[in-house]
Amino acid sequence: MNTIAENGRRPGPEARSPRKYRPIAQAAAALLMVITLGLHVPAARAHEGDRDSRDWVATWAESPDSTSVKFSGQTLREVVRISVGGRRLRVRLSNEMGTAPLTVGAAHLAVAGPGGTIQPGTDRVLTFGGHGGVTLAPSAPALSDPVDIDISDLTSLAVSLYFPSDTGAATTHGTASQTTFISGSGDFTAAVALPVSTTSTSRFFLSAIYVVPDSPTDAVVTLGDSITDGLFSTVDANRRWPDRLAERLATVHRFKRTSVVNAGISGNRVLNDFVGPNAQSRLDRDVLGEPGVRFVTLLEGINDIGFPTLLGLPAQAVSASAIIDGYRQLIARVHSHGLKIYGATLTPFEGTIYPGYFTTDGEAKRQAVNQFIRTGGAFDAVIDFDAAVRDPAHPTRLLAAFDSGDHLHPNDAGYRAMGDAIDLHLFDEAEGLHRD
Repeated sequence: MNTIAENGRRPGPEARSPRKYRPIAQAAAALLMVITLGLHVPAARAHEGDRDSRDWVATWAESPDSTSVKFSGQTLREVVRISVGGRRLRVRLSNEMGTAPLTVGAAHLAVAGPGGTIQPGTDRVLTFGGHGGVTLAPSAPALSDPVDIDISDLTSLAVSLYFPSDTGAATTHGTASQTTFISGSGDFTAAVALPVSTTSTSRFFLSAIYVVPDSPTDAVVTLGDSITDGLFSTVDANRRWPDRLAERLATVHRFKRTSVVNAGISGNRVLNDFVGPNAQSRLDRDVLGEPGVRFVTLLEGINDIGFPTLLGLPAQAVSASAIIDGYRQLIARVHSHGLKIYGATLTPFEGTIYPGYFTTDGEAKRQAVNQFIRTGGAFDAVIDFDAAVRDPAHPTRLLAAFDSGDHLHPNDAGYRAMGDAIDLHLFDEAEGLHRD
C-alpha cells in the first residue's frame, strides 16, 4: 500500500539520519517538513437544548491545519484513543481550513480493531440533526448528534468518514503520529475491515470527541508546541507525554475523573505566527472553548527563541521578557475563566541538529524564562520538564536516553519521563469541584 506523508508532501529529510541535516537552508526546509503548524477552532460547547448539555466533557482533541491533500469518493478511518470513557459520545468534524462547502456522505463510530478494522458489534451510525450526512460550511465545524455507547477509559475508537465528492484542500493535523486508513472509491464506513488503498500519519477533518462520563469529570488541556504534540514519538503507540498523563490519571482512583486533551501544535510559538496561529491567538479556541476544561498546562516558548536564528528572521527575535509578558497574558485570560494554569519549564536544546536554532544567547533566554516559571509566582504551579529530561552532567542538553536524535525532541522514553514528572496532586480538586 502507498503512504501519504504529513501534509501530503513527499517524505523529507526527517525520515533519514540526523547526520543529513547540515546546511542552514536544508535544515530549515527539513524542520518545515516535520513541523506542521495548525489553526484549531475550539470545540463548541454542547447545545443548551441537549438534556445533559452540562455534562459533556472533551476526552480527545487535535488542532487542525491546512494541507493540499484532497479526497473524492473515498472513506477515511481515523483511530483515536480517548482519555475518559462514558455512556454517550459525540464527534466534532472540521472544515475550518476549507474554502468551499464540505459534504460528508456518511459517518460511523466504533471501537477500533487492528490494522484499520473495527470490533464487530460496536459500530454506530453518526447523525447530524437526524441526518446521515452533513455539509460543513467553509471555515466551519460540525457537531454530531449524541450516540449511546458504553466506552471505558483509554479506549481506541475508529471514526469512519465517507466523502462522496471532492473535498477540496483538507483540514488536517499534519503530525498526528497515528495512522489514518484510506480506501479506494466507495462508502465503507460500516465495513469491519476497510479495504485500504493508502495510509497517512496525518489526520483529516476530525478535531474532537466529547463524552458524557459516568460521574462528574473535569478536563486538563495541554497547550504547547511539537513537544506536546509528540513529534517523533512512535506512530500508533500513544506515547506522547499527555498520553502518559492520561494513563496515570486513569489508574489512580481519586483522579480517574480527569480527562486529558492535547492542544499541541508542532512549531507553535507564544508571540508570533508561523503558518499557524500563536498561542495567545488560539487560546480561546483551543483551550477555553473545550467543554469541561478546569486545568491548563503551558509548554511553549522554545520556538520563539530558536526560529528567528534558524530561519533568518531577525525581525522576529524576541527577548525573554517578551516571552514572559506573553505568558502573563495567557495566565490572566485563563484565570479570568476561573481555571488553573500550570507552567512547564522549557526543555534543553543545546547541540540540536538544526543549525542556528541553538545559540548561547538563546540558552540564556531559556534559563531566564525557566527562572520565571519556577520562581515568578504567576502560574498556579510548576511542572519541571527541564529537570525531568536534562543530562545531569550537561544540563543544557537532553539526556541521551531521552533524545530522539535531533537533540531537541524527546523520544518515547523522554516523553514518558515528562508524563511521570507531573504531580497528580495538581488535579486533587477535580473531585471536590462538583460537590456544591
